[in-house]
Amino acid sequence: MSTEPRWGDKPSPDGTQVYEATFDGRLEDVTDARLTAETFLVRLARTVPPSACEHWDDILLVVAELAANAVQYAPGPFRLSLRRTFDGVHVTLGDTSTEPPAPRSFRPGKGGGIGWYLIQTLGEQVSVVVREDGKDVHVFLPW
Repeated sequence: MSTEPRWGDKPSPDGTQVYEATFDGRLEDVTDARLTAETFLVRLARTVPPSACEHWDDILLVVAELAANAVQYAPGPFRLSLRRTFDGVHVTLGDTSTEPPAPRSFRPGKGGGIGWYLIQTLGEQVSVVVREDGKDVHVFLPW
């Protein structure tokens, strides 16, 4: 991991803190991103427990899928941001590719092809913002 996760210095517009980390883009960063998200959820659960136990696992799965996609399809570093919203968690992953994610055919035994479907199914709202130097994938999940 290129930077340690940190709580944002300033509250977001809705008064919550943002938890951010930047990763080099190596394969092991997928696990580190998931662990970073878990640290955020542990802190969040101390004050606001999840409304259903599966929300915890859904958020971790989405973070792992986003990070895996960044490592596989976007060379270089990626940035993870997690923020509590009024009714859930907003996950943002920014990477260096300007290509929006696209569904791929699932090929049993060959791996891949299901991550983007999972992200769209688990997220209440999913959007992609393409920047000049990459893109940000935003996923709003229930908590």
